[in-house]
Amino acid sequence: MPDLMILPARDPANIRLLRIPDDFERHEAYRHVTGLIAAVEEGNPGYDWDDIQAMLEEHGFETVPFILGPTLD
Repeated sequence: MPDLMILPARDPANIRLLRIPDDFERHEAYRHVTGLIAAVEEGNPGYDWDDIQAMLEEHGFETVPFILGPTLD
């Protein structure tokens, strides 16, 4: 089974699920994704999700569709 990473968000509609490339260890993937997102934010103040997604995909990360279930609290 592939490793997956959740990108949390305050607005549940903005939560994303990523498939981590096979050549990344979990801790390494976390740091790499954090750096990629920061690079997009710094390089383009008017960025949106499409800009972040494009950068992640260039580095082998894949957005995975998912269904967000009900809250448990």
